[in-house]
Amino acid sequence: MTKRASGILLHITSLPSGYGIGDFGPQAYKFADFLKQSAQTYWQILPLTPPHIDTGLSPYDCLSAFAGNTMLISPDLLYKSGLLKKNDIAQIPDFQGSEVFHYKTKILNIAVSKFNRFNDEYADFCTQNKYWLEDYALFVALAGRLKNFDWPKWPKIKPDHNLKLAIEKEKVLQFIFFRQWFALKQYCNTRGIKIFGDIPIYVSYKSADVWAHSEIFKLNKSKKMIFKSGVPPDYFSRTGQLWGNPIYKWDYIKKTNYDWWMQRINQNLKLFDVVRIDHFRGLVKFWQVPASQKTAIKGKWLPGPSEDFFKVLFKNFPDANIIVEDLGLITQDVRDLIKKLNLTGMKVLQFAFSDCCGKSPFLPHNYTENCIVYTGTHDNNTTKAWFQNETSPEKRKNLFAYLGRKISAKELNSEMIKLAMSSVARTAIIPIQDYLDMGQNGRMNNPASKKGNWQWRLKEGLLTRKLAHKIFNITTVYGRAK
Repeated sequence: MTKRASGILLHITSLPSGYGIGDFGPQAYKFADFLKQSAQTYWQILPLTPPHIDTGLSPYDCLSAFAGNTMLISPDLLYKSGLLKKNDIAQIPDFQGSEVFHYKTKILNIAVSKFNRFNDEYADFCTQNKYWLEDYALFVALAGRLKNFDWPKWPKIKPDHNLKLAIEKEKVLQFIFFRQWFALKQYCNTRGIKIFGDIPIYVSYKSADVWAHSEIFKLNKSKKMIFKSGVPPDYFSRTGQLWGNPIYKWDYIKKTNYDWWMQRINQNLKLFDVVRIDHFRGLVKFWQVPASQKTAIKGKWLPGPSEDFFKVLFKNFPDANIIVEDLGLITQDVRDLIKKLNLTGMKVLQFAFSDCCGKSPFLPHNYTENCIVYTGTHDNNTTKAWFQNETSPEKRKNLFAYLGRKISAKELNSEMIKLAMSSVARTAIIPIQDYLDMGQNGRMNNPASKKGNWQWRLKEGLLTRKLAHKIFNITTVYGRAK
């Protein structure tokens, strides 16, 4: 990311859709066209890995670090390729709760039944992805048969014809997922749009990765978690955030030359043009909480692999375009490593105005070129709702002083976007909600809450030519146009 540029943050699930969830279909291609019309360089998305449908749908709590979320497969593209008929997708329900999952599972099953597995492209996919695909397909097939993902309690299952069919089904769905994704990525790339993806630092305990590679996690003899992941009290929560993922055995992983992690990095470098490592500080020091705890307060910091991890990463992938999420409680050792490795970190304007003396690292005049500036991220409120609901009188006073005048909520997004776009930061990423001047109802995720997250979706018709022209102008004025 060596050139001055900008992009828009919008996850695939948030695209407009008649099928209850955004997908890789026509609306994704329309958004790529919108990005081009707006002179944007980057489309930033969240992880594409499959979330647990019964634990809040978070893409950061995934069934696999390698597989794709098959709910993102486009029914329209399945119809176009001959795997669905018109009447298969003619009756679309008024989606409530988990109906999206059940509806799409039904039509995906139809598509799989019509898929010709005896072709070279599918055979090559299975061979090239064998290192994760075999484990994942078996894991999901077993979970489907036993109707739960609590793998330490699973009885031994003898392979039979139905299990074999279930395994094959999962492989076919992954093939379709990646074929649709790479077609969309190629479309974006040919139009000068680069995909900015995301790697969650942790995986779910009830995942194919922990089931198949339990030796790289801190588990007891019964395969139960000894410790859980999280962060101490922070901006988002007074009791910290207890994420609940298993903790890595970094000493053991280092002896394997970080093999599982390098496979994971390799997978993501294929999927995306730019890769963000979520919760980067967890690779330097991580917060470990005893599994019995109900909050993240009683944890402790332990050393991660730090510089050694990145030496191996860049030895294997010297051209990797890696971004690190360096938000939250960042200590000097984390800052020193970022500087030493010349890594690109993040700045968030919503965090900038607690300080009245101009010292906050999130204020634009303190940036270096090698950073990415956001008005807010997927974890923040929309900027308008932040201003209306989360800013103290002191923060507003500091904001107005920085801008040189008082502003109304109506003016806020325009001013904050200008601050980001005009800054020295080489890259500026703006959530689409801020361009659309959305309030509280546009929030994607609230880390302090386990309910109501990851479900926001853009209504069709909001991405107008007028908006594209507006974004094009501000991008051009501040020297970020392609």
